[in-house]
Amino acid sequence: MNPVTVENVTVAYHSKPVLQEVSFSVPEGKLIGIIGPNGAGKSTLIKAVLGLVPRASGDVYIYGKPYKQQRKLVGYVPQRGSVDWDFPTNALDVVLMGRYGHIGWFKRPSKKDVEFAMSCLEKVGMKEYANRQISQLSGGQQQRVFLARALAQDATVYFMDEPFVGVDAATEKAIISLLNELKAQGKTVLVVHHDLQTVKEYFDWVLLLNMRKIAIGPTEETFTLENLQKTYGGRLTFLHQQHAIVNQQ
Repeated sequence: MNPVTVENVTVAYHSKPVLQEVSFSVPEGKLIGIIGPNGAGKSTLIKAVLGLVPRASGDVYIYGKPYKQQRKLVGYVPQRGSVDWDFPTNALDVVLMGRYGHIGWFKRPSKKDVEFAMSCLEKVGMKEYANRQISQLSGGQQQRVFLARALAQDATVYFMDEPFVGVDAATEKAIISLLNELKAQGKTVLVVHHDLQTVKEYFDWVLLLNMRKIAIGPTEETFTLENLQKTYGGRLTFLHQQHAIVNQQ
């Protein structure tokens, strides 16, 4: 059974379509890049799947059941820019938020929950910052804390919205290492991504999106010049038949 199935999802803001009749399903245990130009609806797609924005139409299934019934199976890393980093809390408390699906909102975390959260911080190299206020962390450190929170959810399917944006090279390397570790555990990870030059290196599958689904499938077969031109239009330049860049002119 496919971990994620999206059927005819349409999202509109103020009657203007942002996503139009998007349908796809993905196989288990893959790293899947969601690729497309700015304004293509990539982040909106993730939010529509998670019920964070209303769908005008369409259905979403996680392992064959509606998302609302399967929330515990799903982890989410939002865009760093959408988070209030001035909120007075420390790194450990942020990670413990990922445990609430297991312990309930009105129960205190157990010693085992705290130990598990600390192990998640350790995996992303942030254990020594457990008691540091999140506002005092660098951008890369904040992103690592949010990855640790997603790990603390102990999910089966992960959605990550631009996790590589604004992070240093060491953090990017740590993130991709973590994604590969999740994949090795049989988890499925869908990642909104903008750097076309790293797509082939990072992802097994790609979903090319520009308000509508352009193509989806294994990266080697799907991440082609033809499909990229359909996705990006005239803003695409292909270099050395290996790397694609978006021409912002």
